Amino acid sequence: MDNRQLAEKIVESVGGEENINSLVHCATRLRFKLDDRSKAKKEELQNTEGVITVVENGGQFQVVIGNHVPKVYAEVMKVAKISGETNKESTSTEKVGAASKVFEYISGTFSPLIPALAGAGMIKALLAILTLLHWIDVEGSTYAVLNAASGGIFFFLPIFVGITASLKLGANPYIGGAIGAGLLEPSFTQLLENGTRSEFLNLPLILTNYSSTVFPLLIAIVVYALLEKWLRKVTPGVLQLFFPPMISLLIMVPLTALVFGPFAVYVSDGIMNGVSYLSSVSAILTGVIIAGVWPFLVILGVHWGVVPIMISAFAKGGDVIGPITAASTFAQIGVAFGVFLRARDKKLKSLTLGATLSGVLAGVTEPIIYGVILRYRRLIPMMVIAGVVGGAIVAIFDVRVFTFVFNSVLTIPAYTPPVKYALGIGVAFIVGTILSYLFGYENKKAKKETKPEQTEKPAPVSSTTDKKMTVYSPIEGTLLSLSDVPDPVFSSGAMGKGVGIEPTIGRAVAPFDGTVTMIFPTSHAIGLTSEDGVEVLIHIGLDTVQLEGKHFTAHVKDGQAIKKGDVLVEFDIAGIKDAGYKLTTPVIVTNTATYLDVIADEPQDVVGGQPLLTVIS
Repeated sequence: MDNRQLAEKIVESVGGEENINSLVHCATRLRFKLDDRSKAKKEELQNTEGVITVVENGGQFQVVIGNHVPKVYAEVMKVAKISGETNKESTSTEKVGAASKVFEYISGTFSPLIPALAGAGMIKALLAILTLLHWIDVEGSTYAVLNAASGGIFFFLPIFVGITASLKLGANPYIGGAIGAGLLEPSFTQLLENGTRSEFLNLPLILTNYSSTVFPLLIAIVVYALLEKWLRKVTPGVLQLFFPPMISLLIMVPLTALVFGPFAVYVSDGIMNGVSYLSSVSAILTGVIIAGVWPFLVILGVHWGVVPIMISAFAKGGDVIGPITAASTFAQIGVAFGVFLRARDKKLKSLTLGATLSGVLAGVTEPIIYGVILRYRRLIPMMVIAGVVGGAIVAIFDVRVFTFVFNSVLTIPAYTPPVKYALGIGVAFIVGTILSYLFGYENKKAKKETKPEQTEKPAPVSSTTDKKMTVYSPIEGTLLSLSDVPDPVFSSGAMGKGVGIEPTIGRAVAPFDGTVTMIFPTSHAIGLTSEDGVEVLIHIGLDTVQLEGKHFTAHVKDGQAIKKGDVLVEFDIAGIKDAGYKLTTPVIVTNTATYLDVIADEPQDVVGGQPLLTVIS
C-alpha cells in the first residue's frame, strides 16, 4: 500500500482521529500519545504491510515504520487533521512513571530536531573528507560558510531546545526560544571575559558558556511552562499580550543563569566524568557496557534520552558514548548481512538486504532489530557479542565525536581518529556477519520442520523418549499468552518462550527445586535454574526497575538453594499500580533454544504451584 493508505490504516488502528492526543516522529517511528490506548488495535497494526512493529513505552504508542517515516507522518497529519504536535488537551487517565515521563519529554524535545541535527552533522562529515583530501582551504571563506551551515544549529542549540521543549509542554515556543537566546546574548556572554563568577542583584552568578548545551533549557522550560500557565490564568485579558511573556522572561532568564544553568552543567559534567572515570579504569569494560545495553534502549524507544549527554560532551573534549554505540549499530548490520547470505527464502533475503543497506548508509537499525533480530531470537546473543567486541575496541582507542551524526559509513570521517573508529565498527560488522552466517537464525524446531521427510509426515511434538520437565506457577493470578504481554522484548519471544501472569497476590514462590542464579538489587526480577538445568526468569511488572526496589521485599539471595514453593519475593500490588506501573509478570524459559519445545498452559486463572510450562528435551 502507498503512504496515504498506510496512514489511513494507522489512524483507524490507533482508535481514530478523536483518540489521538498528540503525534511526533523520530528517525524511524511515529510516536502517538493516545487518550485511550485500549482502543488501539495493536496486533492488527503489527500485521499491517509497511509497519515493522508497535512498541508501547513511556506513555507513547510507537509505530515503527522505518526510514520513510517522515512521509507517512505527513500523510497521518493530513488524514487525522492534526495541525501540530498537541492535538487537544489530554483526557487520558493512564498513569505513567516519573522516569517514563522524563524520557518522553526528552525524546519529544529532540525528535523534531533530528533532521536538522543529522543534516548539519553530515555537512561536518563532508567537510572532514574535503579537509582530509586537501580539497578545501580551512582558512578560506568557502570553508567558513560551510562550517557555519554545519555548526549554526549546535551553537544556538539552547534556542532550538527552548522552542521544541515548550511545544512539548504546551507553552509558548517563542518565549521558550527567547529564554535560550538570553543565555547566548553577547552582553551576557562577555561577562565570561572577566572570569567565571559575577553577581546579579547581589546574588552570586556562576558563569559558563551555554553554547551547545541542552540540560539547562530542558530544566528551565519545565518551570517556565508551569509559570506561564499560572500567569495566563491570573492575568487580566487586556494584559495577556505582553504581561505573561514579560514576567516569564524577567524571571526565567536570571533564574536559569543563577540556578538551572550551573546545576545542569554540574550534572552533565558529573555524568561525563563518570564515563571518563570508568574508561580510565577499564576502557574494555566501558565499551562492553555501553555497546551491550544500547540495542535494548533502542528496543524500548528511550535511546534518544541519552542524546543530551552526548551533545553536552561536544564542547568538552568530545563525546565517547556515540562512537561506542556505533559498534552496536554495525554489529546489528553485520548480523542482518549474515542472515542475508545464509537465507534461502526470497522475502527474508529482500528484508535483510534492505535493512542492511538502511543501516550502512543511514545508520538506522530499527528494521534490523524489529524485523530480523527479535523475529529470530537466536540472533540476540550474536548481536550483543559482536557489539561488545567492537565497542571495546572503539573504547580502547578513545574514539570521540564532536558533532551529531548517525552511525553510518558516510560519517566515518566525523570521528576522531577515523581509522581506529573504522577498525572498531568493522570488527563489529565482521563478527556479527560471521556469527549469524555460521550459527544461523533458525531454532532447532524450525530446522526440523524444514526437513523434506517431515513435510510429508510431521513428527509429533514429543514422544515417549522425550524428557519432560515441568515449571510450576510462581504467582497466583490470571494467565496470559506471552504475545499479550505489553512489552516487545518479552512478547516477541526474544528472551525465550513463556507466559505472562497478572498477579492477584503479591508473592512469588519457587516454581521448582533448584538455585537462585540472579536476583536484581531492586528485587523486581529473579533468575532461577532447576536441578534439570531449566533457566527461568520471573520479571515482576514492566519497567518496575525504575521503582529502585520500592514495594519489593526479597527473601532469597544469589546462589541460594530453593525448594518448590519457597517464597522468593513479596511485592505490594497496590503500591506498584499507584506508582503508575503495570504488574504483568513474564515467566520466561531463557534457555529455550537448548530444548525441543516449551509448551505453555492456556490462558486461565492460576495458583502458585499449579503446572504452568512443560519443557521438552
